[in-house]
Amino acid sequence: MAGLSGKVEREVEIEAPAEKFYKVWKFECFHLPTASLSNIQGVLIREGDWETNGSIRIWNDTVEGKSGIFKEKVEADDEHMTLTLNGIERDIYNDFRFWELVFKVAPK
Repeated sequence: MAGLSGKVEREVEIEAPAEKFYKVWKFECFHLPTASLSNIQGVLIREGDWETNGSIRIWNDTVEGKSGIFKEKVEADDEHMTLTLNGIERDIYNDFRFWELVFKVAPK
């Protein structure tokens, strides 16, 4: 898919305090498989720890019925409650050269 590029933005309202949502994704994402076992079977730290910028996480998941592993590098900005998840390895790279997910958490 040569030349495909772009940016997708989506605002989603959740029924949880912003600080709690941010905390789960930054420090406690290892709990997410219990909330969505059919999609996420596990998440581990490959390098670093749960709190340090630059840490590498490995997700075992199922997307469209296909099991896989997704590796990401995590960068967090606690002051602005922003998480940047930079993809490192996954089948998605058969179609895309770059994958970055940015969570900007804001209270309502």
